[in-house]
Amino acid sequence: MDPNVEKILKLPTKQKILILVLVLIFEAAALFWFLYLPKYSELTAINAELTKLQGEISEKTVVANNLTKLQVEFSQLNKELNLALTELPNSKEIPSLLTSITTVGKNAGLDFLTFRPKEEASRDFYAEVPVDIVISGSYYSVANFFAAVASLPRIVNITNVAFSDVRSVSNRMMMKVSCLATTFRFLDKREIKDDKKAAQPKK
Repeated sequence: MDPNVEKILKLPTKQKILILVLVLIFEAAALFWFLYLPKYSELTAINAELTKLQGEISEKTVVANNLTKLQVEFSQLNKELNLALTELPNSKEIPSLLTSITTVGKNAGLDFLTFRPKEEASRDFYAEVPVDIVISGSYYSVANFFAAVASLPRIVNITNVAFSDVRSVSNRMMMKVSCLATTFRFLDKREIKDDKKAAQPKK
C-alpha cells in the first residue's frame, strides 16, 4: 500500500474527516470553476441571443400584421410628396410661374406698374424666389387678384402689402398696391452641394 495512504489511515478520525472535507471542497471548487462556470456563461449567452431573436420576431410580426396599413401610409406619403413636387417647381418652371402671376393680375383687371424679381434666398432644400410687385386697379380687382394667386397650383405667398393713392373714380375705389410675392423652388443636388460648401467656414 502507498506509504502516504498508510499515513492517512493511521491519522485520528477527526483529521481523516477534515482531509475528506478538504478533498470534497477542492473537487466541488474544481467542478464549479471548470465545468459549471463555462456552461453557465454559455447558457447566459444563449439566453441573451434567444431574447434578442424573440424581440426581432415580435417586431417583424407586428410589421407583418400591419403591412397593409403601412402600405396605405406609404402610398399616402407618395401622394403627398407628388403634391409637394407640384407646389414647389424647379428652376425651369419659375419663368412660366411668374408669367402666370402677371396673367392672373391682368385677367383681374389690374395694371402692373412694377414686376421686379429679386435675388433668390437659398434654404435647406429649396430657394425663396421673391418678386416686388406694384399694381394699380379697383379694390375688387385687387381682391380678385389675391384670391386667384392663392388658388394657383404653386405656392405663392403675398406679404408686405401696402395701399396708396386711394381715390374714387366713377364710384369705384381705385388704388395702388405694392407687395412682395414669394414663390419657392426645389434646389437640385448640385446647388445644395454648392450651398453647403459656401456655408463651411474657411480654415
